[in-house]
Amino acid sequence: MKRTLAAVLLAGVGAARSAAAHETRPGYLEISEKAPNRYEVLWKQPAVGQMRLKLDPVFPENCRVNAPGIVERVPGAFVTRGILTCPGGLKGREISVAGLDATITDVLLRVHYANGAEETHLLRPDAPSARIAGTSGRGERAWAYLRLGVQHILLGVDHLLFVLGLLLIVQDRWMLFKTISAFTVAHSLTLAIATLGYARAPVPPLNAAIALSILFLGPEIVRTWRGQTSFTIRHPWVVAFAFGLLHGFGFASGLAAMGLPKGEIPLALLLFNVGVEIGQIAFVVLILLLEGAFRALEIRWPRWVRAIPGYAVGSLGAFWTIQRMAVLFGGGR
Repeated sequence: MKRTLAAVLLAGVGAARSAAAHETRPGYLEISEKAPNRYEVLWKQPAVGQMRLKLDPVFPENCRVNAPGIVERVPGAFVTRGILTCPGGLKGREISVAGLDATITDVLLRVHYANGAEETHLLRPDAPSARIAGTSGRGERAWAYLRLGVQHILLGVDHLLFVLGLLLIVQDRWMLFKTISAFTVAHSLTLAIATLGYARAPVPPLNAAIALSILFLGPEIVRTWRGQTSFTIRHPWVVAFAFGLLHGFGFASGLAAMGLPKGEIPLALLLFNVGVEIGQIAFVVLILLLEGAFRALEIRWPRWVRAIPGYAVGSLGAFWTIQRMAVLFGGGR
């Protein structure tokens, strides 16, 4: 049943482009008031490889961006700085991001005022604009970071595919709990280490290594079906912990790309990680509930349908590995 359910899910996953897993990297728009009606603007435009997502901030009609800065390339984004002049200020007016409705990513909008007040909005594909109120509470900022974490894992095809591979390998519920817990602890550690600036993993080799972790699980799933054994099948929690360290750096790249102020990092780190865990647990619970439903209905699937997941995990892992290695060595985008 678990294999059959995975086949249904992978039918949708297989149709996704390889870039989709990383299109979820959020954008970041920061507006800082320096004088009445005058603001500094920092725009981090998300990128997939060397290609920018087609996203552009849209300011109120009578506002004008002056002296745009030189575009700077940073991991996962392009950064542009400029000066925004808005007669009458921004309060009560609308800011949006053009093109956001055609993506699966979000943009975190932060407004800093000269009096020390702050305002935070999470712009989404279904709500690509926000009206500036003049201030926002900690609760609103907390919700934005929590939602980012949930969406990062649920829209991160490569991370979910790895979790699905673990579910296909592990049959015992206690071992499954240990395996998912090990993966959680590992990626939480590296997420914290990377976000706090103690370590950093270059994005291109990191993406290739994450793809390789998915490819690694493909043959292990087939061995499970054949009744064979291996170190991974006997000790899946060890493998989950080891690869979880890599995936944690992947989660961190999405959070770090926003360039959060130092004072905001602890809150963002905690709630982003909680959001990732909520999304991951929701995915695992969904798989287990549907597995139980299929078993109760006694549905019988053809053998070839039950064989799809293992080969799909391995095939997608191989495809992503080849593509990302090409990006790493400059042979592709």
